[in-house]
Amino acid sequence: MAITVRVQGANMEITPSIYNYVVKKIEMLDKYVNPEDTSALCDVEIGKTTAHHRSGDIFKAEFNLHIAHKYFYTVAEKEDLYAAIDEVKDEMAEILTHEKDKRISLLKRGGRKVKRILRGWYRK
Repeated sequence: MAITVRVQGANMEITPSIYNYVVKKIEMLDKYVNPEDTSALCDVEIGKTTAHHRSGDIFKAEFNLHIAHKYFYTVAEKEDLYAAIDEVKDEMAEILTHEKDKRISLLKRGGRKVKRILRGWYRK
């Protein structure tokens, strides 16, 4: 696993099953991270919110992901803890996909520019 995980609870205790579920979801994000990047770190905070105006328990999940000098943050609140974790993971995957697409398109644009310069130089 390329991403180091730190999980902490707010207003609740983190059980081994919750911890394993979070780690499994973060492992799904490994495909967006460079395998040589040993500094990848994900701080996860899971807990119950203290929203007094809502009925029942509302669970909150936050991911703070640090990859290659960039920070990504997502948060979700749901009535089910596992649904909140799933939603945060999906949002983080969307953000990382967008970031990866931006990086690849920038690389392609640079390659096209170099190719145009070389074609112009070769034809002279």
